[in-house]
Amino acid sequence: MTTAQTRTKAVLPVPTQSTYQTRVADYWNAEENPVNLELGRVDDLYHHHYGIGDADTSVLGEPDPERRRERLTHELHRLEHAQAEFLASHLGDLSPTDRAFDAGCGRGGGSVVAHLRHGCHTDGVTISAKQAEFANEQARKRGIDGKVRYHHRNMLDTGLTTGAYAASWNNESTMYVELDLLFAEHARLLRRGGRYVVITGCYNDTYGQASREVSLINAHYICDIHPRSAYFRAMARNRLVPVHVQDLTAATIPYWELRREAEHLVTGIEDTFLDAYRNGSFQYLMIVADRV
Repeated sequence: MTTAQTRTKAVLPVPTQSTYQTRVADYWNAEENPVNLELGRVDDLYHHHYGIGDADTSVLGEPDPERRRERLTHELHRLEHAQAEFLASHLGDLSPTDRAFDAGCGRGGGSVVAHLRHGCHTDGVTISAKQAEFANEQARKRGIDGKVRYHHRNMLDTGLTTGAYAASWNNESTMYVELDLLFAEHARLLRRGGRYVVITGCYNDTYGQASREVSLINAHYICDIHPRSAYFRAMARNRLVPVHVQDLTAATIPYWELRREAEHLVTGIEDTFLDAYRNGSFQYLMIVADRV
């Protein structure tokens, strides 16, 4: 390594994080789950979330085992990509000069989708150094690293420029942080009138406390799923005003039903998700809000 490279490496910011966040970072630095990696290899768009829409169940009738595996992988990736496109379609009217912020970007697929759809600059932030390195390499391979960048930072304290962003989002990453701290950072980064979008699993607190299924999901992913009402209270405290709310629970069930049949991708949590969605204790929600 040259002296110049050493200096560059030395000045990279190190995310400040709690003991819990260190555990989360360790989890994602070590994560090599086929349900994330195999799906991403379909077109080099790596998502770390679930899918929505009607599934093509004809793949389950494919008689050739290898072909069945391939078709299942492609169909699950199609559904997760549809979810990413759906979120990006709610980011507002972005121009190529606008900046957008991807909080908890994972391996970077959502930032690429937003850039390809709107032409905007995107900054993704992840607490995992391994994910940030991987995502930046993917951007370089696509030739879009001049407009799509990833940072190894804490999404609660990014160090990015105040008021510089026209849009921002979280895609299934809010369950790892305190909502007030998260929304305060989004409000700081967004310009007045900027658009924030979140897609998340949340527990339905009209049923009371978190259900057994929600507790099992928390344990599986080392996360802390928030009640639905907490999102709206924390947004109100942080200058984020909801303009559109959509329950995506029914839309995501086909993804989970199909994933349960993909022997090469199952993680053992599939039936728990389906039970939670079907008994009403868990919801898949999108909230679109404007920064005032």
